[in-house]
Amino acid sequence: MPDAHLAQQFDDPAQQREAAKLGMWVFLMSEILFFGGMFTAYITYRVDHPIAWVIASHHLDFWLGTTDTALLLISSLTMALAVHSAQEGSRWVTALFLTLTMILGLLFLGIKFFEYAKHYGEGLFPGFNFTYKGPYQREIFLFMSFYFTMTGWHAIHMIVGLGLLSGMLAITLAGKFSKAWHNPIVITGLYWHFVDIVWIFLYPCFYLVNTR
Repeated sequence: MPDAHLAQQFDDPAQQREAAKLGMWVFLMSEILFFGGMFTAYITYRVDHPIAWVIASHHLDFWLGTTDTALLLISSLTMALAVHSAQEGSRWVTALFLTLTMILGLLFLGIKFFEYAKHYGEGLFPGFNFTYKGPYQREIFLFMSFYFTMTGWHAIHMIVGLGLLSGMLAITLAGKFSKAWHNPIVITGLYWHFVDIVWIFLYPCFYLVNTR
């Protein structure tokens, strides 16, 4: 009996799985180029304005950033456990870990949007609401522009990831995944881990800035 999940252009399920993984890795490489450009620009200005970058970093909340980092690290663990459970054919355990991953992602976004609102209220949002009058005003405006742009794009990727996880949870609860077919969760896991890794680089860039 033919595999209902096997597309006609593939010879067997293994070939289909490898093709899907390759497609995701190609997409993630394009994402690396996307974020890589922003990180390169950030580092260039960081070298040019070291003192201003330190002063600007002091306006961010270290503990909120650290909490967000911990949440994402734990979410990577729960995502890995969800993938493992799917590979084992454990429907309800997979659903549990997907749900936990989504909760951790929502907590991350909740803290991040709280930070955004806080900075907006302090007049640190680049644009018409930027009212900072201290030293290195132009440089701090630049730092906050990088901060909102880079963490904002990361937040958008998080929202996309939560949408994907919602779809995976729905399919899991419907009992459509099995030991033989669970590739969509594996692919979603790759995406989620990538988004987490991006944050691991964003965290020191903005929250752990020093003068060295």
